Amino acid sequence: MATASLASSAHHRLSILSASRSKSSSILRAPNPSRLRPAFPSILCSSSSSSSPQPTSGGEEEEAERGRRLSKQSSWEAKDSEGDDYLYRLGKEADNMNIAVGARSGVVDDLFVGNFLGKDSDIVFDYRQKATRTFQYLQGDYYIAPLFLDKVACHIVKNYIAHLLNIKIPLILGIWGGKGQGKTFQTELIFRAMGIEPVIMSAGELESEKAGEPGRLIRDRYRTASQVIQNQGKMSCLMINDLDAGVGRFGNTQMTVNNQIVAGTLMNLADNPTRVSIGQTWRESDVTHRVPIIVTGNDFSTLYAPLIRDGRMEKYYWRPDREDIINIVHRMYAKDGVSFEEVSTIVDTFPNQALDFYGALRSRTYDRAILKWVDDIGGHEQLSNKLLKQKKGEKLPTFIPPKTTIGALIESGNSLVREQELIMNSKLSKEYMKNLED
Repeated sequence: MATASLASSAHHRLSILSASRSKSSSILRAPNPSRLRPAFPSILCSSSSSSSPQPTSGGEEEEAERGRRLSKQSSWEAKDSEGDDYLYRLGKEADNMNIAVGARSGVVDDLFVGNFLGKDSDIVFDYRQKATRTFQYLQGDYYIAPLFLDKVACHIVKNYIAHLLNIKIPLILGIWGGKGQGKTFQTELIFRAMGIEPVIMSAGELESEKAGEPGRLIRDRYRTASQVIQNQGKMSCLMINDLDAGVGRFGNTQMTVNNQIVAGTLMNLADNPTRVSIGQTWRESDVTHRVPIIVTGNDFSTLYAPLIRDGRMEKYYWRPDREDIINIVHRMYAKDGVSFEEVSTIVDTFPNQALDFYGALRSRTYDRAILKWVDDIGGHEQLSNKLLKQKKGEKLPTFIPPKTTIGALIESGNSLVREQELIMNSKLSKEYMKNLED
C-alpha cells in the first residue's frame, strides 16, 4: 500500500509539472497582441500560402534566386564563365597595393584624410595617372618633312585598320639615321598634327636591378596606350626613343637578362598585339586594342636580328636632303627675321652637318647678350643673390635678345666647326701615356 501511494503521488507531481510547462510554452508561442506591436505592416496572404510548401521546379528556383539578388546589374554576386566570384578574381589578378588611389577625399572616410596635405594626400597621383604626352610645349609653326610624315602616318593608319586589310602588317616602325637629324622631334610634330597622345619611353627605362622589370614596364605602357584608345576615344601609340642605346650590342658590352627580356617582349607584342599580359591570369575576354609602336635609333644593326625582321619591324632610314634642312632651319629662325635666302647660304656654308648643328648656331649667338645681362645685374659675384635669393618685389633687368644676322651665325658656325675638328684630331690619350710609344 505504501509503495502504491508513493507511485501515485509521483505520478501526480509529474502531471502537474508537465501541465505547467505546456502552459508556459503556449504563452511564449502565443503572445498577447495588445502588448506587442507588429514592426512591419501586415501582409495579406492568399489561402494557398498557408498550405504546406510544394516542391518547385528548376526554373522556379532560378526565379527565386534572381529575386533575392540585389540587382540584375550588380557585380557583387556575379560569376565569371568558370563559376568563380567575379570581384574576387579581379582583385586577385589586379596586384593592387592600394598605392594608385591614396588617401583621397570620397574614397576613404574624411576622418582619415586630414588637411595637413590637402584632401589628396597622394601628391603624385595626378602625375602618375597621366602617362601620355600632349605636346603643349610645341608652340609655333614647324616644318614637317613630307616623306617623314607619309611614313609615320601610313604606319599608324595601317595598324588601326589592320582588321580590314588582308595583309601582314608590322606592328613596329623603326626610324633610324644619323645623330641629331630630328627623328624624335619630327615624330612629335606629326603626333601633334594628327591629334595623337602617345606613351613615350626612353632607353634609360630598359634596364633595372630587378630582372624582368623593363619587360613588364613595356607591356604596362602598351596596355596604357590601349586604354587611352578605349576609354578616352583618342589615337595613341607607344614610342621608344634610342632603342639601340638600351638593348644594342656595342663592342664588348655585357648582355643582361633584361636586354633579352626587352627584345623578347617586343617580339611577342609584334606577334600577338591584342593579347598582352602584365602578370594576371589569362582570360578570353581580356583583349587589348592593337597599338602601333614606333622606335628610334642610330644603328639598328646592333639590335637582335629576329626583332628587326620584316614581319615584325618596318625600317625607315631618315636622312634629310638639302631642301628639308633649309625648310626646317628657316622655320627655326622665323622669329629672328632671317630670310629663306640667308638660311640657304648658311646651309651651303656648313654642309654635311646635322640639324642640331644649326640649332646650336642660334644658341651660340645669344652668348654675348647673356654676358652683358650678367654685367647688368652686378657681375658674376652677384649671380647667387640675384637669381636664387632675390628679394621680394625686386625685378631683374629685362633681357633683350640679340639681333640675329647672317654674319653672327657664320661666325658661330666657324667656332663650332673648330671645336669638332679639335676633338677629332686631338688624341689626349697619347699625351697622357707617351711612354707607350717608347
